[in-house]
Amino acid sequence: MNWQIHYRIYRQKSAGDKAHYDDFTIEMEPDESVLDGVEKIWAQQDRSLTFRHACHHASCGTCGMRVNGVEKLTCVTLIQDVARDGDTLVIEPMRHFPVVSDLVVDMAPFFEKMKRAEFSIIRHAEPTLANLRPVPADEEHFNRFEDCIECGLCVSACPIAGTDDAFLGPAALAGIWRMVEEPRGHDPKALLRLADDAHGAWRCHTALECTAVCPSNVDPGRQIMQMRRRLIVERLKSLFGLSR
Repeated sequence: MNWQIHYRIYRQKSAGDKAHYDDFTIEMEPDESVLDGVEKIWAQQDRSLTFRHACHHASCGTCGMRVNGVEKLTCVTLIQDVARDGDTLVIEPMRHFPVVSDLVVDMAPFFEKMKRAEFSIIRHAEPTLANLRPVPADEEHFNRFEDCIECGLCVSACPIAGTDDAFLGPAALAGIWRMVEEPRGHDPKALLRLADDAHGAWRCHTALECTAVCPSNVDPGRQIMQMRRRLIVERLKSLFGLSR
């Protein structure tokens, strides 16, 4: 049985344009996704609507939007989970990013900050059987950040990201902590110095909105708290002359 769903979509064709909302009504099956509805509107009612989409199975991170004020990966957000027959869905672009057009935002600042986390692997020697290490028992702990799809939802949800453009943000900070735990050729102390900053780990106010909206269960809020504990330990070591 199809439902009638009303979409109220944010429209803005450039940063200088005045933003407004356009209303659309479409028929949707309850188990279709919010993104399916946006695509139907584009195909059937308004070809000028601009949005991003790609994989449709939560692996690329491109379709992040705000649905009724909450950050969602719209390709895996089902209509039945956010609405009922006759309801209205307010669809907006992610916050704290410059709007390029309608639901498309400029992700460049986000990726520039992610670069600073040094995710590349630096080989100081070719891997051999002699220097291979066994997989730790808590392998899942190390794998958690590998699931990050760089969607930016955590930054959109973060109340601090909107007040401090220099804030590294939850995704980059979680990535830094990941690389500190398993350096992959990088200097952990240099990464900790990057995070030990007024615009780094200490700028986080532990609202944990980032963790609440993360579609990959990276739990960036927890990673930042773990890094803070490590930074405190390092400061105490330095204070008592125990640093190496």
